[in-house]
Amino acid sequence: MIAISRFFLLQRVSIGSLEHLTPIIVAALFSIWFIRRAKKLQSLDQQQKNLHWFAIGVSLTVVCFHLYQIFNTNYNVKTDLPLYLCSLLALLIPLFTYYRKYWMFEVLVFLIISGTLQGVITPDIPEGFPSFDYFRYWVVHLGLLIIIFYAIFVFKMKPKFKSVFKSFFVLQFYVLIIIATNYMLDANYFYLNKKPESASLLDYFGDWPYYIIVVQIIVIPLFMLIYLPFYIFKKQSKLH
Repeated sequence: MIAISRFFLLQRVSIGSLEHLTPIIVAALFSIWFIRRAKKLQSLDQQQKNLHWFAIGVSLTVVCFHLYQIFNTNYNVKTDLPLYLCSLLALLIPLFTYYRKYWMFEVLVFLIISGTLQGVITPDIPEGFPSFDYFRYWVVHLGLLIIIFYAIFVFKMKPKFKSVFKSFFVLQFYVLIIIATNYMLDANYFYLNKKPESASLLDYFGDWPYYIIVVQIIVIPLFMLIYLPFYIFKKQSKLH
C-alpha cells in the first residue's frame, strides 16, 4: 500500500491520463444531472440555494486546502497563496451565487471559461491522485465551470457584446495587482515571471516576456470566441 501511495503522490498529472480525463467526465455527467434537476424545480429560490451551497463547497475546498497547507507543510507565501485566477475566483464565487448580480456574471463568464480552459486542457498538478491538491485542483476548475453553466442554462443569464471589454479591463486590473504582488514577494503568481513547469498552452507562445504579450493580444479574440455562441443564439432567437 505504501508503494502504491508513493507511486500516486510522486507523479505529476500527465495530459491524457486517467487522472486527467476521469474528473472531466465525472464533472460533465454531474453538471448535466445538476442542471436538469434544477430546471425541474419551479422555485427560483430553491434553484439559487442549490447553486449557492455548491459554490460554498467549492470555496470551502480552497479554504480547507490552504489551512491544511499552513498547518501541515512549509507554507510559502511566494508560491502558495490563493492568488492564481481560478483559486481567487473560487473564493469569491459565493458572492455571485448569493447576490446573482448581472454585472458579476458578465465578467465571470469570460474569466471563468477562459481562466479554467488551460487548466482543464493542460493540468498543472505536481501531486496526482489521491493528494489533497489533486482534488482541490479539479473541484476549483471544474466547479467554477459548472457554476457558470448553471447560471447560463438555469437562470438564462447571457453576456452582452460590451461584456467582452468589461471583462478585459477587469482582467487588466487583476494583472496589475498580481504584478505588484509578485514584485513585493519575488513570486510568480499567474505565471507572469515564468511559465509553469508542466506542459501548457503557454509553451506555444515563446519565452518570457513574449508569451505574456501574445496572451494579451489574444485575450479579446478569445473572449469574442466565448461570446460567439451567445451571439448566434441571440440572432436565431430573433429570427424565430
